Amino acid sequence: MASGIAGIDHAIIGVRDLERARASYQRLGFRLTPRGRHAGWGTANYCLMFPADYIELLGVIERGEVPAGLARFLAEREGLLGLALRTTDPEATRSAWADAGLEPDDVADLRRLLEPDVELRFQNVMLDPAATAGVPLFACAHLTPEPMRSPAWLDHPNGACGIASVTAVVEDPAAVYPTMAKVFGAASLTETDDTLAVHTGTAVLMFATPDDLDMLHPELDASWIEGEPMLAALTVLVRDLAATADLLETNGVPHRRHPGGAIGVAPAHAHGVMLEFVLANVAS
Repeated sequence: MASGIAGIDHAIIGVRDLERARASYQRLGFRLTPRGRHAGWGTANYCLMFPADYIELLGVIERGEVPAGLARFLAEREGLLGLALRTTDPEATRSAWADAGLEPDDVADLRRLLEPDVELRFQNVMLDPAATAGVPLFACAHLTPEPMRSPAWLDHPNGACGIASVTAVVEDPAAVYPTMAKVFGAASLTETDDTLAVHTGTAVLMFATPDDLDMLHPELDASWIEGEPMLAALTVLVRDLAATADLLETNGVPHRRHPGGAIGVAPAHAHGVMLEFVLANVAS
């Protein structure tokens, strides 16, 4: 891709009670990392690691500086807060985005202490959601990738092994096309009459209207969708759908199974996320 983006690095779920969210996602069958605390901020996270990407549960744990976007989001709801896109050259990504007219921020350093004493370092290139059709996107480069993926953290009881897609709800997917072409390059986009698919390099970022959200995720109830645009649904790959369903049943997690195989968990049980499990291919 022209911007140097090589897929979705991680999906961020904003939660109001981080420890409660940790327990909820353990009940959903995920194995979580130790808690990570962000240097200079009053925030912390738990991560659900996969071989090529991950999910971050992000919350406020103490008084201190909190990103304005997170504070505003949690004042309204929980759920998918944003998407971090993978880059190995943040300066090149920033340059490409600037040339495209997106006005990215300068490359910024971020540190996170993975308890008890492992420091993780990142570089981020932030974009204003107003420049990305209201969908929060930024680029992330990992400077210390090795400590992030202990083999034990990749072994999820529900069989999860990666992010398949993220679905954003917008009023008019066609209107998002020019903006996403600036972020990812036009060659990455596939447009139909009703949806827009962005092939990020790994997972797919889908744009759909509320009505088409029901079509894309029939086992999930989209009637709760109120505002636009928003990141609504997160689809996770698993190795054995029957085993995933059995685990959810054992743990008492309400879920719906579509005849096509996908398993849906309502936002009430996933901290504001329409959570979907689908079968990974053998290579996954």
